Formats: sequence, C-alpha cells, structure tokens
Amino acid sequence: MSDEPTRNPQKSSFTVNTEMNINDSHFIYVQTVDGSKKTLDYDYKKCNGCGICISVCPVGAIEAGPLFEIATGMDAPPIIIDQTRCTFCGMCASFCPVQAISMDIDGEDILKKSEYIQLDSKVVINEKCLPCLLCEKVCPQEAIELTLTIPKKEEIAPFKENQDGEIIVDMNKCNFCGICAHFCLAFILIERSPTPDNPVPFADLLIDLDKCDYCKICEDLCPEDAIKVKGVLQVQVPEITGTLNIDNNKCVKCGWCREVCPYDAVEVIKPFEGDIELIEKRLEDCDPIGCHACFNVCPAHAWFIPGDKKIDVAKDVCIYCGACEKACHVYAIDVGRSDVRHTQITNKPWTSQWEDAVISIKTEDRARPDINRRVEVDTTCIQHRELKEISSREDNEHLPEICSRINELISMLGEVKSRYKMEK
Repeated sequence: MSDEPTRNPQKSSFTVNTEMNINDSHFIYVQTVDGSKKTLDYDYKKCNGCGICISVCPVGAIEAGPLFEIATGMDAPPIIIDQTRCTFCGMCASFCPVQAISMDIDGEDILKKSEYIQLDSKVVINEKCLPCLLCEKVCPQEAIELTLTIPKKEEIAPFKENQDGEIIVDMNKCNFCGICAHFCLAFILIERSPTPDNPVPFADLLIDLDKCDYCKICEDLCPEDAIKVKGVLQVQVPEITGTLNIDNNKCVKCGWCREVCPYDAVEVIKPFEGDIELIEKRLEDCDPIGCHACFNVCPAHAWFIPGDKKIDVAKDVCIYCGACEKACHVYAIDVGRSDVRHTQITNKPWTSQWEDAVISIKTEDRARPDINRRVEVDTTCIQHRELKEISSREDNEHLPEICSRINELISMLGEVKSRYKMEK
C-alpha cells in the first residue's frame, strides 16, 4: 500500500489572489481564483462622485474621497476601493450611471452576461431624424457621432464667379440644423455655449456673399424653407442623408439631444426617476461663480445661472445621480430617486443581494453583514468595579499583586490579536 495520505474527493482547495495596478487614470483590480480572472477597472477621471457604487456595495468596500475638494478642482479619486474587502460581485459596474467602473470575467464584459443586472436606459433615434448637426454639437459627453453623406456643393456645382443674384434667410424659420453650412462654404454658423434654458448650440447664421454664386441648391435643400435665392437651378438637388451613432460608453442618457431636436426624433429613457430641489434657506451661502462644484460634477450639464435667480437646475436633463448633492458644501441640494430602471433580476442564489442593491439606490441604505469581528470592552468599568470590590476587603495583603494582574489583563484585552485568539 502507498504511504501517501488519502484525499477526500468531496473537498477541494483553491487559491484567491488579488492585486491592484494603476494605469494612467485607471485603477485596475484583478482577482484570480483557480485560473478564472475577474478584472475591475475604475477610471477616476470619468467618475463624478455620485456615490451610487458606495450605496450598492454589499460589503462596504467602497468609500467616498474628499468630494468637496475634488468638485472644486482637486485631482483625486472621488471614491476609494478596498481590494482586500471587495468580492468582485460587479454591482458597482452594473449600476454606475457614468460608466466609470467596468468589470470583466476572463475578458468578457459582465454587462454582456444575462445573470448580471444593469441599468436599463437608452437613447432611441426614430425615423423622423433628418439628420442634422444639432444633437452632435449639444451632447455634453460627446457621445454622438454624425456622418452626413450629402455631397458638397463643390462636388456637384463648382463655384462660378461673377454671378448675379440675391439670397435671403428667414431667421424666424431657421432652426440652425446646419445642413446649409455643411453643404456650402458660403454659410457660416456662429457657435454659442448651449444652456438648459436655450440648448441650441448656434447663435446666428451668416452668409459670405463672396463665396455664393446663387446656385439655388440651398433653397431646395433647406428642410425649413428658410432660404430664398434669386438665381438659376442647374443641377439636381441632393437628398439629405447620413448616419447617427451613439457611444453608450459615453452617453449618460441626459436628454440634451431630445431637448434640442426640432423634429421630435429622439426618445430618451433615463436610468433613474426622481426629483431634485434647491433648499432656499441654504442658498444664502451659495456662491455658484466662485464654487462651481455642482457645475463641475454634473454629467448632464444641468446647472445654469438664470437671469432672475442665483442658480437653477434643468430637471429635464438631470439624471438624478446625486453627485451635485454630495459636492455642495452648503448642503443646498436635495436629490431623491423614486425608481431605478434595470434589467430583469434573474433567479439565482444571489438574487436577494441584487434586490437589496436596487433598493439601496433609492434609499442609500444598504443591509450588510457584520464582518468587523471587533469586540468593544469597557475596561474602565471592569477596572473600577474590580478594584472597588478588592479594596472593600479587610485583608489587603495581596492587593498590590492582584491589581497588577488585573492591569495586565486589561492591557491584554485592549490588544486586537489577543482578543481574536481568545474568540477563536
């Protein structure tokens, strides 16, 4: 018979290795278990400190950084992940509204796996889309890419000098779609910074008459019938064609594209339902120009300074992430989430944990197991009680020795390692 010890086939051992690396703005956490690798990628430059990941983490492995300072310019991670406590459950990646956290298992994104829940929000472009330049220009996250396939004016009607004619643009009809400027160099769009109360990214449309030969193509090309030209049309007017692509890794579903679209071509389903309010009595200390914290952290660019108020927020484009509330040092902002749009929670052993995570996004209160193992000992009470009982005896011969041993015991109870050994 062999002298080797027999192994119980029902028992197996495995090794868990966790490491952390930094690559530019990315904190990369890797957990390897028996050859399977989970990678958690946190891009702190993309993070706005909303704290939703802190709320959903089932083991309390994420805590907030110095949000007030970060919101006003400090370069630091808005959250801190403790990789020694992280279980790589993926909840932070599943519910991050700005995609600052991602996780993959053996190279496959968990959001492509049906067993992992995720926010069910999206932007839908319908058949009414022209397309035009407005939504691409106004997107605060630069998540929209427009490709117009209309031929340029020079391609179908090369410029002819010394042509007589007249051109007029009715600015009451013009919606700044930008088709004319894309088509012909004679049109110049004057850009402006869009605001929630006026999302149009252009302030005016000018015409360079030195570059116009009154070909009349723009008149028929304009979808709003805002251009009138006295001239001779000599070529066929092209169709307005193109494609519009949305990068979901950048899009936060704020709705700026919907607000600016003149053709009702955009439908936006936000990740959260809720409300945001300003607390008037605390606005006395608000300095929106000097502080600018809420402006800096808002992924939707929903904050603005109107003419009749110190500060205001556009609820139509707010996604209720709550970053502004946590960044406000005068506590003048109140954000509440009433609903979370997410994919179906599958029936798995960890279903209840995901259900608790969804609830915590609305309540910011997460039920977590006690993994601290700390035992608090009121040594003061022990010392006073014991010494009092000893000193009350008539025989005080051994009192100094007893007091010395009690003090040693009290000191030992104050050591974490000693208590841990006793508890085991």
